[in-house]
Amino acid sequence: MPPWAVVLIVLAAAGFSFVAGYLIRRRTAERKIGSAEEAAKKLLEEAEKQAQSLKREKLVEAKEEAHRMRRDLEQESRERRAEFQRMERRLLQKEETLDRKTSQIEKKEEEIKARENSISELQEKIEEILKQQLAELERLSELTTEEAKELILSRVREEVKHEMAMMIKDMESQAREESEKKARHIITLAIQKFAADHVSESTVSVVSLPNDEMKGRIIGREGRNIRTLETLTGIDLIIDDTPEAVILSGFDPIRREVARIALEKLVADGRIHPARIEEMVEKARQEVEARIREEGEQATFEAGVHGLHPELVKLLGRLRFRTSYGQNVLKHSVEVAHLAGSMAAELGLDIQLAKRAGLLHDIGKAVDHEIEGPHVTIGGDLAKKYRESREVINAIVAHHGDEEFLTLEAVLVQAADAVSAARPGARRETLEAYIKRLEKLEEIADSFEGVDKAYAIQAGREIRIMVKPEKIDDLASVQMAREIVKKIEEDLEYPGQIKVTVIRETRAVDYAK
Repeated sequence: MPPWAVVLIVLAAAGFSFVAGYLIRRRTAERKIGSAEEAAKKLLEEAEKQAQSLKREKLVEAKEEAHRMRRDLEQESRERRAEFQRMERRLLQKEETLDRKTSQIEKKEEEIKARENSISELQEKIEEILKQQLAELERLSELTTEEAKELILSRVREEVKHEMAMMIKDMESQAREESEKKARHIITLAIQKFAADHVSESTVSVVSLPNDEMKGRIIGREGRNIRTLETLTGIDLIIDDTPEAVILSGFDPIRREVARIALEKLVADGRIHPARIEEMVEKARQEVEARIREEGEQATFEAGVHGLHPELVKLLGRLRFRTSYGQNVLKHSVEVAHLAGSMAAELGLDIQLAKRAGLLHDIGKAVDHEIEGPHVTIGGDLAKKYRESREVINAIVAHHGDEEFLTLEAVLVQAADAVSAARPGARRETLEAYIKRLEKLEEIADSFEGVDKAYAIQAGREIRIMVKPEKIDDLASVQMAREIVKKIEEDLEYPGQIKVTVIRETRAVDYAK
């Protein structure tokens, strides 16, 4: 067989196989397409059936909802109609009630008008009768109405004045007796509740030495040790023939205490030279400051007063080293706080206020050597500076009578101060010395020309001088007060300060005969 025939046969076989494959694939595809179309038709039919059923269900639900809403609306409309009917019935009832009340009010108004007319007629008749009676009374008494009124009122006034004067006099005498009894009772109770011991202080301190040889070491070479100690402390050291003792003299008790502690430390240490003296004085000063704080805190604790400013507590501690006629001022302040608190409790007043004011009443004495002015003014300024209350400040500045009392607690503080200072054993000054000082004070005032009378009051804290007005004019009285102050300062020894008051009074007296 020739090659080309083979080729033709191969080609014919390939073409036949291609055509046969094509036909087979086409038939397969047609069968798949037909089955897919049948499935799609089935799906569409099922979807339509489901849609129809859903549609029918939704329609049924919508009809039921519409029916329910219609039923609710009908029920609501029926309720509203019933409510409107009830309101209408109420309104009708109210209208009927108003109509009845209106008719009743109209009837009452008519009755009132009728009564007013009758009353006005009666008033006219009464006024006419009163006029006739007044005219008859005026004719009989020969007095007009105004004159009769004035006569009766004047008699009533005189009787009431007399009765009131008698009542006031009786009440004053009764109140005076009762108040004196009550005051004595309260003060007695307060004194019995609190009684404090007082240690007499002086202006000197004594330091014991182990032997007299120590005196030379205290003096030092050419006196340098004693000069250093006196310069640093401000206290005079008296080294005399007193065996085994050195006397410290000074009016400032705090400095004197610093010098005493420093000297005792130096004597115990044995090394005495300027550098060591300076070191010991500084340590002694720190110890005294610590003790001042402790004393102030202890005083507030004893008095039961809390919440004080720390600086006020320190100032209270300084009063531990301050004395007045041998009476320790800090102990005196604590005692005044207790006395004022006890009296306030008896009278039903503010106990804490009375105690606080009593404890702080002499706070100015802690710095009166450093600040010019009376201790009451200094104390008031300190209390104001550290924001104490207005009542406490007034009690401080008024406890010697320099200002008016604003509270009853301030009066109690003044009374407690007087009781604490005047009770037996509180102060070292003897009665004879006290009387001599008052007599000397009045004698100084009487020595000036033009003085009529002079009175020492306030336990010698004030002197009041009455001058003759025909001899001393206003300007001369001012000059006299200044001269008396100078004379007192020169000739008299006294604690604190003395107030000099010159009074010039002119009276014009005449007699009607």
